[in-house]
Amino acid sequence: MPNRPTSARDVVRRINDEGIEFLDLKFVDLLGTLQHLTLPAEMVDEALFRNGMAFDGSSVRGFTRINQSDMLLIPDPASVFADPFFDDPALSVFCDIVDPNGRYTFSRDPRSVARRAEVLLRSLGIADTAYFGPEIEFFIFDDVRFDQATQHGYFFLNSSAASWSTGEKGDDPNLGHRAAQRGAYFSAPPVDQYNNLRSKISHVLKKVGLQPELHHHEVGAAGQCEIGFRFGPLLQQADAAIKYKYVVKNVVNRFGKTATFMPKPLLQENGSGMHHNISLSKDGRNVFYEAGRYGDLSEVALHFVGGLLAHARALCGICCPTTNSYRRLVPGYEAPMNLLYSGRNRSACIRIPTMTGGPKSKRIEFRTPDPSCNPYLSFAAIMCAGIDGVRRRIEPPDPVDEDIYELAASGAGADIERTPGSLDEAITALEADHDFLVQDGVFTPDLIETWVEYKRQNEIDFVRLRPHPGEFSLYFNT
Repeated sequence: MPNRPTSARDVVRRINDEGIEFLDLKFVDLLGTLQHLTLPAEMVDEALFRNGMAFDGSSVRGFTRINQSDMLLIPDPASVFADPFFDDPALSVFCDIVDPNGRYTFSRDPRSVARRAEVLLRSLGIADTAYFGPEIEFFIFDDVRFDQATQHGYFFLNSSAASWSTGEKGDDPNLGHRAAQRGAYFSAPPVDQYNNLRSKISHVLKKVGLQPELHHHEVGAAGQCEIGFRFGPLLQQADAAIKYKYVVKNVVNRFGKTATFMPKPLLQENGSGMHHNISLSKDGRNVFYEAGRYGDLSEVALHFVGGLLAHARALCGICCPTTNSYRRLVPGYEAPMNLLYSGRNRSACIRIPTMTGGPKSKRIEFRTPDPSCNPYLSFAAIMCAGIDGVRRRIEPPDPVDEDIYELAASGAGADIERTPGSLDEAITALEADHDFLVQDGVFTPDLIETWVEYKRQNEIDFVRLRPHPGEFSLYFNT
């Protein structure tokens, strides 16, 4: 990993020494979509990192109204990286957002929410570092078309790697190397058509400061992929998740393809998840580890799990934040929709990986989140839920290692609680259960209120009010 500058002076020196021509200021809106503002190098000095750069917050989703539009971007020098997608030499830097009136941190700045979650953990003495390792899946497509209007609504996706392409005739020979539907997990080339492309993405990820550890084709035959990278501290990993998506989209785009992090773009294929691997460390010791207990989980880890399960339905309103998220959380697709924990059961929302890495590798895997989430908010919300479990010593239900689908078929699993069935249900759960987020000031009431209002007015109603294409198949001739 390249050396990370730690001060404004380091960044300015690097700009001068390396002939950098631009500094790109990056941040995300409330929903987690990347935004940016580019400055010529001659406009960059140490004062920029103190005083910030003004921008119009009213034009950013989930931020401010027009009568409170002036906001400041404050670059964080520790987050600087060489940006590989500029034609001219450029550095990029993640920014915190400050209200210029009083110079206080903007309450709805997602990055500041993540920072406050780290501060809370340390202040309580539970641990000094929260480690996160997100596993981010995505699909690669060759052609994407969609539109919504009064008289029509449709989407069309195509992939040369998909099972439906085995019968296509085009200008090039059809060689037939394709996996069956839901049968592409760990497939090898030539069936895995994206091995080299993932390797190119991995090289770029390394250049921007991530440490790729593996890559492979996922279950979805139409180009579903995963590139794993090394875990790290909460805020750093939230930045890394944003960089990951930025790199994947841009590399794939340069090869004439497109990538999507939608949780469920295809019917009858597995959806894309963003499993969160989590552990806590204090004085260099993994506080989640204690030999001889179930899964070698310590009491702290067990109570952390208890907190996640107690608040899981509310967490879905942040960690699975789109209407499309609930197309993924359905039976039959390895979907982690059962609100329980298990050592090996992948339909449980929390899995305890059984690795042979010793105490340092002990972690929990929260499998319910998906890559449409804002990682700053998702990581912070998970920390708040886990901390609430540790504080209140919440005991989770007994682990379930049996096949949950067989239990359900036999009627024995009827009492297992499950994730919400829709974004509307998840947002309702978040409205009813968010004290654990706001009680220590990690999240603010106005952030929760803004989030709920935005989701209801701009996403839930957007989908709810539109005729669905499937309804024409069902009802047109009634």
